[in-house]
Amino acid sequence: MRRNLEATIEAFPIAGLFTISRGSKTEAEVITCSISADGFSGRGECVPYRRYGETVEQVLADVLAVRPAIAAGANRIEIQSLMKPGAARNAVDCALWDLEAKLTGTPVAERLGVVPHPITTAFTLSLAEPDAMAAAAAQHAHRPLLKVKLGTTDDTSRMRAVREAAPASRIIVDANEGWTEQNLEEHLHVAQEMRIDLIEQPLPAGEDALLARIERLVPICADESVHATADLAGLRDRYDAVNIKLDKTGGLTEALHMKAEARRLGFGIMVGCMVGTSLAMAPAALLAQDVDYADLDGPLLLARDRQPGLDYEGSTLFPPPSALWG
Repeated sequence: MRRNLEATIEAFPIAGLFTISRGSKTEAEVITCSISADGFSGRGECVPYRRYGETVEQVLADVLAVRPAIAAGANRIEIQSLMKPGAARNAVDCALWDLEAKLTGTPVAERLGVVPHPITTAFTLSLAEPDAMAAAAAQHAHRPLLKVKLGTTDDTSRMRAVREAAPASRIIVDANEGWTEQNLEEHLHVAQEMRIDLIEQPLPAGEDALLARIERLVPICADESVHATADLAGLRDRYDAVNIKLDKTGGLTEALHMKAEARRLGFGIMVGCMVGTSLAMAPAALLAQDVDYADLDGPLLLARDRQPGLDYEGSTLFPPPSALWG
């Protein structure tokens, strides 16, 4: 059965401006991969990320480079060695999962032994001045879980402003590598005072050894410091949790292994995302069924999503429909 791979670049406008410590953007550029066989087509989406040396053009080329291997019958297991972890492999891996489900008539959730149920996702507030972040927090104070982008030299005022505006919400803060050894402990103390649940990636990847030597007053989660299963063992002394993203692991196949090993090593688990459409969130929603934190709000940040898309009611994310993926 011959299979054909196609891939395209698509752009989806963001509702407003999405800002983190490294910059801002107004649209999500994604790559959509489609693999067809026997009258069926499976799809996957990835979001190239410059922080990891990825460009849209190069990731598209990497996806298209495996077209001959896919045509020759390469499966999900084989592409783990044919492609490196990252966005390109994610698109191909998820397209293969979707195609397998359609060819066999067996949903991905059933193959995973998962009975999918609605989950609560974090909702992300962009980095801004404290007053603006407080206003955004007040607008979304009804949500049970907020994720607050930080990463400046003075995030104490931002944490206080957001907590005052959203007194009942659980809060994750994400510094995106923006804190320093000089301000880390001050920020940790304020985070504890403000009842912050979790702090993501306070220090730059590769420059985070200090986290093993200080008292972690609030649990700390690795994001930029962890990509795939092989990274986990070396992080046990400095992180309490890990953020698993399909665009980092290179797809659902590796993410499942990473999740199991993270559990075995005693890490808390977040399943996160880049800013993408419902197609990118759908496989992650199955991965996130039983984790500590889900951060799969990508479509909520867009001005326009794919149709059909995922169903959200407030911060409740419902299982993906088969017409979308899986």
